[in-house]
Amino acid sequence: MNTSHSGSTKDHHLDSERSLALRRAAKASFIGNFIEWFDYASYGYLVTVIGHAFFPEADKSVQLLSTYAVFAMSFILRPIGAVVWGAWGDRWGRRWALSWSILIMSGSTFFIGLLPTYAAIGMASAMSLLVLRMIQGFSASGEYAGAGTFLAEYAPPARRGIYTSLVPASTACGLLAGSLMVTGMFSVLSDDAMNTWGWRVPFLLAGPLGLIGRYIRVHLEDSPAYQEMRAEMPQEQKTASWSEPLRLLLRDHLHETLITFGVSCLNAVAFYMLLTYMPTYVHEELGFSQDTSTLATSVMLVVYIAAIFLMGHLSDSFGRRRMLIAACVAFIVLTIPLFVVMTKAAGMLAVVILCQIVFAIALTANDGTLATFLAESFPTNVRYSGFALSFNGANALLGGTTPFIVTWLIKVTGSPLAPAVYLTVIALIAMVAIFRSRAIHGSELTEEQAHPEV
Repeated sequence: MNTSHSGSTKDHHLDSERSLALRRAAKASFIGNFIEWFDYASYGYLVTVIGHAFFPEADKSVQLLSTYAVFAMSFILRPIGAVVWGAWGDRWGRRWALSWSILIMSGSTFFIGLLPTYAAIGMASAMSLLVLRMIQGFSASGEYAGAGTFLAEYAPPARRGIYTSLVPASTACGLLAGSLMVTGMFSVLSDDAMNTWGWRVPFLLAGPLGLIGRYIRVHLEDSPAYQEMRAEMPQEQKTASWSEPLRLLLRDHLHETLITFGVSCLNAVAFYMLLTYMPTYVHEELGFSQDTSTLATSVMLVVYIAAIFLMGHLSDSFGRRRMLIAACVAFIVLTIPLFVVMTKAAGMLAVVILCQIVFAIALTANDGTLATFLAESFPTNVRYSGFALSFNGANALLGGTTPFIVTWLIKVTGSPLAPAVYLTVIALIAMVAIFRSRAIHGSELTEEQAHPEV
């Protein structure tokens, strides 16, 4: 009896330790993505103000294009960052990479808030903005993939989907916080105040938030799956070049990388179109005020956050592939009709919000599943690299360029439905990639078991 009681106590202690480690991993994964997307929301929702501050001599449409071009240029370093952070994360640990990525990202964001404007130093201000945005892009390329990998490896197999859905939920929380803050600032500050100093506030907040996130991550342990992989790794691999994970990824898992890139395309375009560009679309194309436009997107984000955990849970029950296919079908069938309804709304805000809520639910079916799908698509020794390269490749090529492309398409075609056609085409491409994949789910993410069936 005593032996049985002792064993039970020991098991309970181990369960408590695992639960505590999982909660810490969840907090660490949450805060970095929150900061990253709080910044991106602030930039996206303040795009007209930033355009006036850094490109004042251009007309309104050129200001928008210039500001979105800087936004898109910040994604140029994402594939490079994905290679570097992925290799570092697989080589030296998820904790190590995540601790440094949040520091660089929050620091570059903070310095954007300190930049002098065009009125003070001319075009040097725009160039400085571009450099800092590119540094952000480099550091952010390790953030989402690292957090998704880290949390997927910590999560219990049967509930990996719902736990890993915290990663996209954290991005939505950052977007929502940025949206609400900008909405509040537009409501209480004058145009002069917003143009002179108000736009700086969201960026300056990244400084203290980044230090808090760095502190949390430094005091974590790496995931059990990663520690097991390192313990079993041959000595020659431990002393190999820092880029060894990339070499192994491209040699042994190129097919998986290409498939996951294709699957990530819909997420990249839909996320940036619906959650970053949409306030500008509602303001510029549908004629609503700026604060009303951001408020509508805030409502969509609340629904998104509420639904994302449900979609993660459903992916645990029905599989990642089925959920991703369902999301593609929803976008293919609904995107153009929903945009038509919004353009015909004639000032009816409730109709626009309802359309955005439908989009939010479709997006969560994809976004609540994708991070787990990507983590399960690669073995432990190249998981960070594979996740980072496929996800950031899609975001660099298609995600970051989405606001610029759809703004240009509207300008060239004169049609407010151009974004809908673009999104539908991307959904079709992602559907083809998903049909070429068969993701596993619910097994241990060990070196031997985590290979995808693609």
